[in-house]
Amino acid sequence: MTALAREGSPLPPPSDSRGVGIAPALAVRAVTKTYGATMALNEASFSVAPGDVHALLGENGAGKSTVVKLLSGLIQPDRGRIELFGREVALSRPADAQRHGVQTAFQELTLIRDLTVAENMLLPRAPRGLLGQLRRREGERLVEAHFAAVGLADIDPRAEVGDLDLAVRQKIEIARALFRRPRILLLDEPTSTLSGRDIDWLGAQIERLRREGVTIVFISHRLREVRRFCDRLTVLRNGSSIGTASVAEVRDDEVIRMIIGRSLASTFPPRPAAAPRDVPVLQANGLATAGKLRGAGFTLHRGEILGIAGLQGMGQQELFQACFGVASLIAGSLTVDGRRVVLASPRDAIAQAIGISLVPEERKTEGLFLKMSGRFNVSLPVISRFARLGAIDAAAESRAVAAVLERVEVHPRALYTAADAFSGGNQQKLVIAKWLLAGSRILLLFDPTRGVDVGTKHQIYVLMRDFADAGGAILFHSTEIPELVNMCDRVAVMYEGRIVDELAGSAIEEEAIMRAALGETLAEKRAAE
Repeated sequence: MTALAREGSPLPPPSDSRGVGIAPALAVRAVTKTYGATMALNEASFSVAPGDVHALLGENGAGKSTVVKLLSGLIQPDRGRIELFGREVALSRPADAQRHGVQTAFQELTLIRDLTVAENMLLPRAPRGLLGQLRRREGERLVEAHFAAVGLADIDPRAEVGDLDLAVRQKIEIARALFRRPRILLLDEPTSTLSGRDIDWLGAQIERLRREGVTIVFISHRLREVRRFCDRLTVLRNGSSIGTASVAEVRDDEVIRMIIGRSLASTFPPRPAAAPRDVPVLQANGLATAGKLRGAGFTLHRGEILGIAGLQGMGQQELFQACFGVASLIAGSLTVDGRRVVLASPRDAIAQAIGISLVPEERKTEGLFLKMSGRFNVSLPVISRFARLGAIDAAAESRAVAAVLERVEVHPRALYTAADAFSGGNQQKLVIAKWLLAGSRILLLFDPTRGVDVGTKHQIYVLMRDFADAGGAILFHSTEIPELVNMCDRVAVMYEGRIVDELAGSAIEEEAIMRAALGETLAEKRAAE
């Protein structure tokens, strides 16, 4: 830990080659922020040198989002100060932050789904004529030129945002922050929905901004990308600054210990020896939809975690939706326990005789009612179990939900607290708890660790392995290939709407997955034919 600054201490001001001090581009000085009895930040301090890419790390609820909101002018500190380029500033509203050159690309996307890409990009400063009318074509040309400059020429400015994939929307969120020419750029979990080439695209933008002298605060739970992009890192825990280090001089295990306050003996739980396969619990044959799915098939057995790999937009989402009765099939069939089933809706999938459940890509909009309590969210799919003569037996419901909350390690206050009061990791565990209470036999997990911290990731991995060891079956998609390598018994790789390769045992390697995901394996098979 010798590379770390003293716990809770701010970085000393950087200096040039002559030892003359240079004011930090950004400094948070002993900032405290409370919400009632909850202390979101407790005299947190860190600073970022001009032109650096500085990672801000910590568990969900550690205070990272509060820092982003403070620097974006969305909230104000109770105590402490914020300095930009050596001067104390008061960021009382977003316009103040933007006036000082601070721009933010948020993890929870701020795009308006019912507007076009160009309309979102130009808000609130769209070009107007002399009489105040919007100059739509001029605005679209400006956006097209910007997209061409940042490598997003394939995105149509006239497309409606709600029709675009989540990864595309994330890139638009980032591109909008770049469009406003920031001096300080806050990237809040920018890679949580990105993979492969999209991460390469982000890396190219970060490198370009670094050359132009833009200062970047990079918030992430992915240590691989922190090492790839960042110069230094600061860790927050329970609202306090734990330490600052040069990325090159601190090991992953040290960073994890700083983040969670303990070491993880192993990030991934041990994988059991391959068991004999019985009749598939879920089998897909030639599934096709009106979207990107073009004849995909797989078999999933009891006690198994089957990974689904693929670059963004290769049909993974439609595959999961088809298996949950969300996407309509135009061809192909599904069988459960050897019986053909037709899933007209999620209700059919959830039915006890089938027992399929889905943890979706967007937990906040597709997995939870954020303004409702954890008890309501967890019990909703099986609320009829607790109905007595037309009334809900609240005591029985609470006992059942409390038991499953304990299993997923969520605080009992979730029984009566709205879901939006919890961190992203705890929200994700509420979604999983819902299906554990429902007694699902088959879990469809679509990128379940997106945007959660390393400690919560480990908890989700353990839940997955325990579920499979108890005889459950899991179909698991992740944008993080190491998760697929270390968690899955087999990995099926998708390319252009089809399963093009399957890996098992020692053949499950990152390089093999990426080759298949890029279509190389399919090309080799066709050449051999």
